[in-house]
Amino acid sequence: MILLRLLVYVLFLSVVPVFSQYNYGLKPLTYTGYRQSVKANPQNELVNLQRVIPGIVLDIRYATTNNFTGEKIYNLPRAYARKPVAEALKKAQAEFATHGVGIKIFDAYRPYAATVKFYEVYRDTTYVASPYRGSRHNRGCALDMTLIDLKTGEELKMPTEFDSFKKEAWPSTPVKDPLIKKNRDLIISVMLKHGFRVNASEWWHFDYIGWQQYEVMDIAFEELEN
Repeated sequence: MILLRLLVYVLFLSVVPVFSQYNYGLKPLTYTGYRQSVKANPQNELVNLQRVIPGIVLDIRYATTNNFTGEKIYNLPRAYARKPVAEALKKAQAEFATHGVGIKIFDAYRPYAATVKFYEVYRDTTYVASPYRGSRHNRGCALDMTLIDLKTGEELKMPTEFDSFKKEAWPSTPVKDPLIKKNRDLIISVMLKHGFRVNASEWWHFDYIGWQQYEVMDIAFEELEN
């Protein structure tokens, strides 16, 4: 009996951490549920942006310690998005190219567990998503990005750095520097034309219009790779 109780206790301890990120009331799709949803509707598929959009550049900050948490959140530097999101972004990339610029992605699909981590590090939901609702990143429908010069590979000047928690990062904040204003206007206008809306507090964050039809997911990149 003692051994049985000990076994039950050990099993309990092994299970609790797996579900701890769901303490905020959401039950995001795990890999099995995701595969079922893709089978029912192929448009739900998460696709690797680097494979489907030629020339796109990745700088996945959460796969490094160069982010606001100071910790490595992802094991793999990947950028995934739902199929329609990727198709719309590909069209935006083509239009940006006519201006001599390209897209650099900082983050795309984000597992729900990462959203929980961000909230527990920085609880201001002006800048981080609430785990009670989940992020549009968790739905595979949000992109964190900037523009680069196609000739030099250098980032265009923008109002702030990525993941700035300052009012200067808001798209509505006036910009005095005409070049920075031009760059911000360009990224926002082209993305809007191709079905994305800029976030109210982050010039680099774009939500796919129609994100509401997609579910929150908690799937590691390693699972998607396999």
